[in-house]
Amino acid sequence: MSSDDVPIGRRVARWRVRRSMTQQMLADRVRRSKSWVDKVERGVRALDRYSVIQELADVLRVDPEVLLGQPRSTPAGPPDGVDDIRAALARYDAPQAPQQTTDELRRQVGYAWLSCQHAHYGQLMRVLPALLDAAQAARSAELRVQAYRITSSLLVKLGEADLGWLAADRAMSAAGDDRILAATAAISVAQALRASNRDRLALTAALTAANRILPAPSHPADHEVGGLRADQTARQPHDQRSEGEGAPARQRPPGEWAVGGTLLVQAALAAVGCGEHRRADELTDRAAGVAASLRGYDDPQRATFGPVAVELARVLVAAQRGDAAEALRRHSTVVRREGWRRLPAEYRGAYLVDAARAYLQVGDLRGAARALVDADSVAPAEVRCRRLARTVIADVARAQPAPAGVARLATLVGLTR
Repeated sequence: MSSDDVPIGRRVARWRVRRSMTQQMLADRVRRSKSWVDKVERGVRALDRYSVIQELADVLRVDPEVLLGQPRSTPAGPPDGVDDIRAALARYDAPQAPQQTTDELRRQVGYAWLSCQHAHYGQLMRVLPALLDAAQAARSAELRVQAYRITSSLLVKLGEADLGWLAADRAMSAAGDDRILAATAAISVAQALRASNRDRLALTAALTAANRILPAPSHPADHEVGGLRADQTARQPHDQRSEGEGAPARQRPPGEWAVGGTLLVQAALAAVGCGEHRRADELTDRAAGVAASLRGYDDPQRATFGPVAVELARVLVAAQRGDAAEALRRHSTVVRREGWRRLPAEYRGAYLVDAARAYLQVGDLRGAARALVDADSVAPAEVRCRRLARTVIADVARAQPAPAGVARLATLVGLTR
């Protein structure tokens, strides 16, 4: 059995023994019960949350990749399989495969999320067509939304923005009248629209969804989308709203706040893409206020939101409005924060590619090269599979001589000087 075939629970058990720890000792350090550790190691309880795997890895003093299995070498170029995903999205008839139980589908969705968060895009491409078929026949709206969101995220990364928008739209349809599921689907809609250079539509989608689940902002402009009030009910006093359209702030679960904060970040990035720089700053300030209210929370909707995510957004907003000096100043600060290391590898890798573009804006080729090399070490597929990264590598590699590490990356992705 190869290391990839060993269940993650067995890897946890092996590293626990190597660290001379009992199940009770491990349980105490991750603030869980001994029974929980035992079930994880026996495979009875699934490990499908990045935050939990990260916590176990920290206690066992290993990289999360070790618990997930040694990563395969990452080939250059987009992985094969887009046509299979397109075909799965085009199927409107019920799949012929036997319908899976909710628990089976939940495990598959959890595996797909982990593959996405660790930038294992080749693996993800292989499992998504069958996952989409299973999701289409599923009764759980939550799992259907998550399956479509994963698909949309991957397609956007691979440069298939229009197909990614289709998957995001499917997620929105699957959400139905559930306002939280609809809000999480709107994150994917905004990301796909931004990738298609439709920033105005992305701003409208993200801000409208955010205003439906967050308290009314102190700044009236945060409710205006396209010259209209995005959500009049959100302007009412909290105690006058219905539970379905914005419960009082104190009653909202943290995960709901995280979704709203993520939507504000997407709205800020869309705003700066529209040239609305002041509004982008106001939206990131509002997102920062939401992040400051969160103190450790479960992340059932995979929002990956918090103070560090907001600071990274500030870097990208500054870079896109042309203030590369401020972007790099903020960048050098945020990547030293503890929360940076806890972000998923995919998130960090994608951000570092954007940081490399900011370095290029100020003519700092060494800084750009360092960001690219760091991105490749964190999430190789973010550098080797994405068209955006290839463009940045090509720009840096034109220097004479090319900065250290970039010549190797240029060769790996098939670029010639």
